[in-house]
Amino acid sequence: MDRKSVEEKLKKNNYKITPQRGAIIEALLENRGQFVAAEEIYKKTRSRHKKTDFSTVYRNLEILENLGIIHKTSIKDGAAIYELICDHSHHHHIICKGCGKTEIINMCPLDQFKINVKDKDFTLTDHRFELYGYCRDCNKKA
Repeated sequence: MDRKSVEEKLKKNNYKITPQRGAIIEALLENRGQFVAAEEIYKKTRSRHKKTDFSTVYRNLEILENLGIIHKTSIKDGAAIYELICDHSHHHHIICKGCGKTEIINMCPLDQFKINVKDKDFTLTDHRFELYGYCRDCNKKA
């Protein structure tokens, strides 16, 4: 996803491209293909637009997540990290609980879960599949 497509999606959903929102988008684009913490997004946004406060960043991250522009997940201690959805290829992640390193896994167990859900009078609308553990480097430190 590039800046133009992000802005088009925001405008289509009646959101303006404010200077702060533009700076948040730029911070996410700079970290394309990797997860980044809200604190880091805040620092980068604030360097571009001094009047940005932390709550503005969080509100905008929530909007971007709800519109399917970013993916949010949690790492150690429940801290949230965010990734710009660069394309629409379906994937999931393995996440190191030690250092937060995240890698894409190109598989999805959804079809196996659908079998168990179909007789439950439940309409499935979305899902996330994340595996947590320790990367090679963090395993060596332990």
